Amino acid sequence: MTTQFRLGIDAGGTFTDFVIADKATGVAKLFKALSTPSNPTKAIENGLKLIADDLGRTPESIVSDCDLCINGTTVGLNALITHRGGKTGLICTAGHEDSIEIRNGHKEDGYRYDPEYPAAVMLVPRYRRKGVRERVLSTGEVRTPLHEEDVRAACEAFIAEGVETVAISFVWSVLNPAHEKRAAEIVREMMPDAILTVGCELYPQIREYTRTSTAVVNAYLAPVMRQYVRAVDGYFQSLGAKQPVRYFQSNGGLAVGQAMTDRSVYAINSGPASAPQAGQYVCAPFEQTNVITIDMGGTSFDITLTKGGVTNLNKNIDFLRYRIGVPMIQVETLGAGGGSIGWIDSLGILQVGPQSAGSQPGPACYGQGGEEPTTSDANLILGYLNPDGLLGGKLPLSLEKARAALMRIAEPLGLTVEQAAYGMFTIVNSNMVNGIRRVSVERGFDPRDFVLVGAGGATAAHICALAAEIGVNTIILPKLASGLCAFGQIISDVKYNYMATAPARLDNAEAYSRLDRLFEEIEAKGVKHLRDDGFAKNNIVVRRSLDMRYVGQVHECTVDIDTFKINEKTIDRVKEAFHRRHEELYTYSERHSTVEVVNIESTLYGLIDKPKTPALKRGRAAPDAIKSHRKAIFSASGKGVRTPVYDGEALGAGAAVDGPAIIEEITTTIVVEPGWTARLDGSGSYMITRQNRKR
Repeated sequence: MTTQFRLGIDAGGTFTDFVIADKATGVAKLFKALSTPSNPTKAIENGLKLIADDLGRTPESIVSDCDLCINGTTVGLNALITHRGGKTGLICTAGHEDSIEIRNGHKEDGYRYDPEYPAAVMLVPRYRRKGVRERVLSTGEVRTPLHEEDVRAACEAFIAEGVETVAISFVWSVLNPAHEKRAAEIVREMMPDAILTVGCELYPQIREYTRTSTAVVNAYLAPVMRQYVRAVDGYFQSLGAKQPVRYFQSNGGLAVGQAMTDRSVYAINSGPASAPQAGQYVCAPFEQTNVITIDMGGTSFDITLTKGGVTNLNKNIDFLRYRIGVPMIQVETLGAGGGSIGWIDSLGILQVGPQSAGSQPGPACYGQGGEEPTTSDANLILGYLNPDGLLGGKLPLSLEKARAALMRIAEPLGLTVEQAAYGMFTIVNSNMVNGIRRVSVERGFDPRDFVLVGAGGATAAHICALAAEIGVNTIILPKLASGLCAFGQIISDVKYNYMATAPARLDNAEAYSRLDRLFEEIEAKGVKHLRDDGFAKNNIVVRRSLDMRYVGQVHECTVDIDTFKINEKTIDRVKEAFHRRHEELYTYSERHSTVEVVNIESTLYGLIDKPKTPALKRGRAAPDAIKSHRKAIFSASGKGVRTPVYDGEALGAGAAVDGPAIIEEITTTIVVEPGWTARLDGSGSYMITRQNRKR
């Protein structure tokens, strides 16, 4: 049975974005509804009503006519930030109950030698960490058999405490998982309603602390994700969905709801992780593969970097102070959004964020009870936002309330309201530029070699100022910018990561067949998973990587290789790939030194058909699309400049707008600063370039 639509839903802190694409024509429409953190399905219901009203159909008929409904969510992230996960118990090797507190013997980078930096809050308190007698050696041999009575005693204690989710992580279980698997059987027998995370299944790689911490985070988030998935799945089933809802993972791919419950740690960056795919997609017509995607929403500012078409991935990182081993799209997140609050610190200096007004009560100009000055209030006063309202007038704005809020900081600082607004604009931009530099300059990338892609509803008002500050000369801003993450979801594939520990020196021929066998084993699991998910064999793609190092090195690096049989004839291809990667990262290689493998990983993709890309029709020339003028402020003086306001819907392919100018799209407002030109491309994206380019 053919279906007409594909639906992407990105639940953010302030707005929930909806992108629905007609698969035949490729026409995609964007809708926004205020997020409802206390009841996430309410925001989905409200958004579907907006879509239904626009299409003249019922929500039931729309959902039943979708081949896929995809959801990216911040539920897992918010639970970790606020420490509102499930009541968790940990079963570990006796004597290792404190490994998650001892960590690697030091605090995370940046605070190693700071005695005043507090310890991280433990997701599992000490009394719910139960050590059991067992021991496997680094050879995989059993030194101490599993004492099953210890596991049963731990379960009894957990039952008495009302524990709802359990993590199991034993020493060297990655080489011999028998004890962990038997302990899991006992937990399932005694606690059938508990959610269980088994370390050797979730993250089967060496390093006990990383594996245990990853298992604990997964277990902690599992009840939250299970409740969320059940609510969303149930809601879509009630509307007649033909396929199970797919959820976006932090590794950059889709998964079914059960996988998001079993592997909840992959839900942490579910929302922003789809931005790189969308960024690459909109840059393809311009033949740009070096992309920095920035997403400024109502609450946060997210940054991702793609070099040569490959998006940065993180593994074994400290995220919100918890070590996570599984691969995640590298997202730098700041507390900088349209709802970020301006305040004066103890030294009398103006600051912006990270506190946010969120969606409730929201910025003062929303008229929903907010009184604190926010970035959106400042942008309204600066003339960047339409006083008649956002979302095509559906969200009215109050200039009077925005000015009253800004007086809270203007008066103490002896500034006019306009000067205070520009001060907030400048400071929040500075915060965001620092974040961009962290993902680029601090990792060896020159941002001037990249294009800047704008996502999120608030980004377009700031993007020219950000690009000028970091030296970027080209901006790509799609008409769907404010819902770009939701759009990224509908063009993404299903993706699963499978890992194994494989300690092996590559001067040993026996190691080659072992590596080859392990790759085949983990890939067989992934193929079965995807075949069960309905994918034909020719729609399954496998990508391989290895964590490698020179013998004697402490840290390894991840090396991508093609899919081929590993033997004496091909092993030099593996070694050469490592030498090249080592040179890229550290500027040198040691081809005479022995190389060793630590871990292997296979990423399996289930390829999904992508909606077609429609060509934008030619419309009015730029002068004919001017609908009004208003004063906008582009300097610290606070003086307004008469600025043309263009109707973005009236502009056609090829239309060019010189700054200063404001282009109003339905869900975003583009501020083209003096010295910049915006040209609308036939692909539906604005290319904004600096008029006098400087390197």
